[in-house]
Order: sequence, then structure tokens, then C-alpha cells
Amino acid sequence: MRILKERAEIEDFILRLQERILEPSEEIVRSVRSILEDVKKNGDRALLEYTKRFDRIELNSPLIPRKKIKEAANKVERPVLRALELAAKRIRRFHERQKERSWSYREGDILLGQIIRPIERAGVYVPGGRAAYPSTVLMNVIPAQVAGVKEIAVVTPAPDGILNPYVMAAIEMLGIKEVYSVGGAQAVAALAFGTETIKRVDKIVGPGNIYVALAKKAVYGIVDIDMIAGPSEVLIIADRSASPEFVAADLLSQAEHDENASAIVLTDSLSFAEKIRSEVERQLMELKRRDIALSSLNNYGAIIITKNLKDAAQIANRIAPEHLELMVKKPRELLPCIRNAGAIFLGRWTPEPLGDYIAGPNHTLPTGGTARFSSPLGVYDFIKRSSLIEFTQKGFKKLAPFVEAIAGIEGLEAHARSVRVRLFEDKELKKER
Repeated sequence: MRILKERAEIEDFILRLQERILEPSEEIVRSVRSILEDVKKNGDRALLEYTKRFDRIELNSPLIPRKKIKEAANKVERPVLRALELAAKRIRRFHERQKERSWSYREGDILLGQIIRPIERAGVYVPGGRAAYPSTVLMNVIPAQVAGVKEIAVVTPAPDGILNPYVMAAIEMLGIKEVYSVGGAQAVAALAFGTETIKRVDKIVGPGNIYVALAKKAVYGIVDIDMIAGPSEVLIIADRSASPEFVAADLLSQAEHDENASAIVLTDSLSFAEKIRSEVERQLMELKRRDIALSSLNNYGAIIITKNLKDAAQIANRIAPEHLELMVKKPRELLPCIRNAGAIFLGRWTPEPLGDYIAGPNHTLPTGGTARFSSPLGVYDFIKRSSLIEFTQKGFKKLAPFVEAIAGIEGLEAHARSVRVRLFEDKELKKER
């Protein structure tokens, strides 16, 4: 793992990080576009054909019967089930605090306010296949339920017809009845456009591969989406009070995701940096996914030497990481210096995996520097706001001249007339009296 000391090499590394989201090949873009158009035009027929081609399963309907969900869920070991139940409880408790309420206030003869309503229907994409992601179910479904979304549809591929028992257990635990065994860009298309079996949704959330990400990006505007998720990231600010073993373990917990994941340490001590590097090399040899982790560290991993901790915070703000760990002696003192991060983990006993599974805050976080302007998934992603405006005649007359003035300078004659006809009618009514 490289150690960067010179400003020029640090700047070059940050630039590489910012450019690491590679443009997909034109072949993939064309393929996604073709799938979306096919499902939009041909509905279930196209959806089932793609499922047969990619997942090697021939279905009469994409809907998974409730009986099959329960059968798969019953295979889950009791300790795992208890862990999922605890995670669900903690996630729900945290997200309950994000609920918003409608509000209004009066200005004499004017009533103004905002109405908060949940969206009516959400679609949740849960990756399938070899990997099991029950946490994705919990993190994406629970905020929608807390928001009050009435209809939640889950799509998850089942290669060779095998339902992942852990994913099914999470689905069963949350009481989701509408579950479809489809995946890929075709599943996104079904959620966005609707088919004979799958009713279109208002918003699509959940992670997926490059085909899923591009499909979500393409249907944005037809439906809403959560975000375009990139490779996983962790950035650790550590001083000499930290444990090199802990720091190395947390770096590798992200590096093992994939070759494009980034794992970075910022520290003001060169000798401590050397200890971290040695510990990373030692722990790396014990990992089953060592080849992936090594590629990740070689591509986008670094230990950066900073002038001090405030300098480290400034660099962290530029990178705006998905996960930021403050593994320093007094993390709360450094916290005010942090402006950009998806989730912030304070102290040596708060490793990032706690946030992935059990802490309570959502693990769906902005990546690729987008923490500069976006937020974790939350209840607020499943609501919509409507402005509320009511004027009495007296309140209208008070502000009407100002509307006419602004409409006049903008050259919008009909806007001014909309106000003027009401003033004119008021004068005519007075004459009649």
C-alpha cells in the first residue's frame, strides 16, 4: 500500500479518485437501451424472455408465490434470523425520527403551508445470485414503510430458480407480499414502465450492477431513483492513538468489495503510516478475497501524510467519502471540521461494518464525491411535498399590485391579467351595490 507525502503526488491521487467512475462502453449502453425499449413495448413477454436468457429460468409469471417465500425463509438459521430481527428493529427506530409533518401558518388574510404525503408506490431492487444481501432489503424497505408508502414491490433475480433464503427471510419479516424473481435492466424497465403483471412504481431504489445502474439512470424522470451508486469507499483519519490493526482491518473491509473500491488513510505521522502498511500486508494474506482487495489497494488505496488533523479534514472534505472514520483520540473535537461525508464513524470502537448492518442509520450512501451535495437514503426519499396557499379577498388585494409589477417586467401579460380581472370584478361588484 503506497504512502504519499508530497503534495504533487497527493493531488494526482485525488484526481485519479475523482476520475475513477469510468464511462460504460457503448455496447453496454446500447444493450440497456434495447432492453428498456423491449420491455416497455412487449411487457411480460420480453421480461420473461430476458429472465430465461440471463437467469436460466422459465417462468409463467414473475411473481413469487407467498408459499415459496416462506419455504425459503424457513431455511434460515435461528441465530441469523435473530440478527436480522435486531437489525430491522434498530433501523426502524432510527428512521422513525426522520418523519416529517405537514405544517401551515397565517399572515392575517393569507394561509401558507406545506403538505407532506408519501409516494404511493416504490420499487426495491435487491441483487441476487451468489451474493446474499438481506441488509439491502432492510435498508431500502423500512424507510419506505416508515414514510407510509402503501405499495412496495421487490424485484430480485433468482438464477437457476434458486431463491436466496436470507433475502426471502428479510422480505417475509417485513411483510412484503409483492416480490418478483426478475433482475437486471429488465427488472428496472418493468418497475418504470409497468407490465401486465408488474404495476409501474413512482420511485426505484436499491443497488445493482452496471446494467442496473445505467437502466436507473435512463428511466430517471419517468420515475424517481435514489442515486447512481459507485464503488464502495472508506476514508480513515487516524492519529497515533489509533490501533494499526484496527485501521488495517477497516481498510480491508472495503477493499474486499471490488477492484474499484477505495480505502484511504490520512495521518499526520509517518512512523504510524509505516505500521499501518505493515499491518495491511499481514492481514491481506489471511483474506479469502485477497486478490480483489490487493487490486483495490493498488488501484485506489493510499496512506496520505498530512500536516496535522485539520489538514486531514480538509483533504477528506475534498474527497467527500461514502464512509469516514475518525479514529483519533478526540473525534468529537475534529467533527466540526468535517463537511462532506455519507456517514461519519466516531472513535476506535465504531468500525464501518456496524453501519452496514446493525447500527440503525441507512447504509445506502452517496459515493464518488457526491456526498458534497447528497444524503443517505431515508424516509425523506419516499415523501413528496405540496405547497399550500390560500388568500382571502383582502389578502389578495394587498399583494396583487406587486404581482402585476413583476409580471410586467417579465413580459407575461396574461399573468398580470389574471390578477387584474379580479381587481376589476371587485370594482364592478361595488358599483352594483
